[in-house]
Amino acid sequence: MKRSSFVKASLLSVAIPSLGFSNELVTRKKNPLRFAHLTDIHVKSGIVPETGMTKALHQVQQSKVKVDFIINGGDAIWDALEADKASTRAQFDIFNSILKNNNSLPIHHCIGNHDIWGWFSKTDGLNSDNQYGKQWIVDEFQMPKRYYSFQKSKWHFIVLDSTQLNPAGGYIAKIDEEQLEWLKQTLQNIPKENYICIVSHIPILSICAGLFFEKTESNGDRLFKRNLMHIDAIDLKKLFIEYPNIKVCISGHIHLQDELEYLGVKYYCNGAVCGGWWKGKFQEFAPAYAVMELHDDGTSSRTMYTY
Repeated sequence: MKRSSFVKASLLSVAIPSLGFSNELVTRKKNPLRFAHLTDIHVKSGIVPETGMTKALHQVQQSKVKVDFIINGGDAIWDALEADKASTRAQFDIFNSILKNNNSLPIHHCIGNHDIWGWFSKTDGLNSDNQYGKQWIVDEFQMPKRYYSFQKSKWHFIVLDSTQLNPAGGYIAKIDEEQLEWLKQTLQNIPKENYICIVSHIPILSICAGLFFEKTESNGDRLFKRNLMHIDAIDLKKLFIEYPNIKVCISGHIHLQDELEYLGVKYYCNGAVCGGWWKGKFQEFAPAYAVMELHDDGTSSRTMYTY
């Protein structure tokens, strides 16, 4: 055999298995599980928020990038924490009406802090109402529970309730003991060959949480407030290490966007549909939603869309 023929044959023998591997990779990436994450819509009465929510839903469904379902990441309405019952009812009616008339995709809901009724109200006796707190939104959106899980393809989704009432005032980002025990049991029951995506309204881990106020403390510290990122992040990190099939955590709340990887888990904070509370951008980030792609090999990617 001539040297030139030998070289060609050798290159061909190397190229064929490489090409086969590439095709396998392309196939694996070709049909991802794809969903839209619409968080912090904060809809209320008014042409700007009502039109904005409508346009976002239309774009999700009319895009060439087809999604399988929607996750509402919380803070669906403007605010129920301080609102009276009539105002809260009106806000939910607006959200439900827009959703009913402008969405045909399956949707899964997560509780945001502003979806919780009456915690900050100064009206006496509200806590005796059977809709007080989180019960209203659980009933309104027909959620299985304030936290729950579901399966899609090779991916198992765990939806957390990350907003807890703080006895010292306000709210605090963490999961309560009852929920923690449920989470541990749920993780034990998920087959190892399935990958896991965790949904929380407030980020478990995020650089955005330290950039929300765009300032540094006078002593030089960067402040991560207890209501902007999970205070139990270290405990959750230790739990997550036990389950290497946990691959993705998504959140909203901060109205900013980041993407980071820590100990094999990708954390995505996906901005806000309302941007700066329907007044344009919040800091550098315009009103937007995320389209997440989850692959059969456990990898993920995110694309942010303005509308």
